[in-house]
Amino acid sequence: MAKKITKKRKGTRSEKPVPTNCPFCKEKREPDYKRYSELAKYLTDRAKINPKVKTGLCAKHQRRLATQIKRARQLGLLPYVVGP
Repeated sequence: MAKKITKKRKGTRSEKPVPTNCPFCKEKREPDYKRYSELAKYLTDRAKINPKVKTGLCAKHQRRLATQIKRARQLGLLPYVVGP
């Protein structure tokens, strides 16, 4: 029996990754739930948190951003989901 050779496809993304240019590192500050209008920039149109590849944040601030967005959602400042 002959083995079937299959080619492995590398991951294809529709958008190119953004280089790491963390605005929080540049300005030497942390993301804060009280500035919810600023946090809304890091949400998709369906209110999901954008990945690090798309936002260009460093790993440390991406984790802290997610925590602050979740905190703002708990307080009702940001939506969990956007309606149809």
